[in-house]
Amino acid sequence: MKAEIIKSLTNDFESNAYEFEGIECWNARDLQLLLGYARWENFAKVLDKAKVACATSGSDVEDHFRDITKMVETGSEAKRGIDDVRLTRYACYLIAQNGDPAKEKIAFAMSYFAVQTRKFEILEERINQLERLQARYKLTETERQFSGAIYQRGVDDRGFAIIRSKGDQALFGGRTTGDMKKKLGVADNRPLADFLPTITIKAKDFATEISLFKVREDEKLTGQTPIEEEHIKNNREVRGLLTKQGIFPENLPPAEDVKKVDRMVKSDGKRLANKKSGAKNAAADTGTNPPPEM
Repeated sequence: MKAEIIKSLTNDFESNAYEFEGIECWNARDLQLLLGYARWENFAKVLDKAKVACATSGSDVEDHFRDITKMVETGSEAKRGIDDVRLTRYACYLIAQNGDPAKEKIAFAMSYFAVQTRKFEILEERINQLERLQARYKLTETERQFSGAIYQRGVDDRGFAIIRSKGDQALFGGRTTGDMKKKLGVADNRPLADFLPTITIKAKDFATEISLFKVREDEKLTGQTPIEEEHIKNNREVRGLLTKQGIFPENLPPAEDVKKVDRMVKSDGKRLANKKSGAKNAAADTGTNPPPEM
């Protein structure tokens, strides 16, 4: 496909997109013409196939294919309503997949929506990675403060390790830190939290925050035994909140090593910095301004 055709089709697809409740959408009647279907009846068959594919993928069809009424002029300034469908980008992608690949516009749409959908997936994945990384940093800081607070109440490093382990046992329904490491395939010399999903990291942090607050506020919490009992109670109660929602921490699959995630994020940051630096240097060499930072 020639570059000018690709550019023209891209402009056509993007100019027909609009935002509805913060979501990028297209109308089926517009997409029909964009994909080269002259008759609505023929396009409606493709639309139905796409809906089936959406349901098969486990997605809610109503979230991506919303029936609407479109007003069109019939002459003499009169208007009438015709059936239409509001489509998300994912819906458009499924329609393209179920269209006639022999049509040049369908072939273009397959790539166009696939690439854009993949970009969204990458962005979503990156945000989830950053959220988990931030949760892990937060847990480390909370545990550091908790360790310092109980040290002032007569608990040494060994005592802190025991208290933290007892908290894990309460959170994971009786399974020790060692049990969970074996279950998730974590090496003995690595922290269990580095391989936990975000929700479990946040649960550990919440329970530790409560224990830290109680130690700071209650002077009676002095020595290993009472602080240990308090931390066990807090982890057990946080577990209760999760299990009421059908979430059992000990049954959740392991997440990617947080150190690996950290390296990827930092590597992406360096690549971005190098690109910006390269753009500025190129601009200096040519006497032009670099593109604005978004």
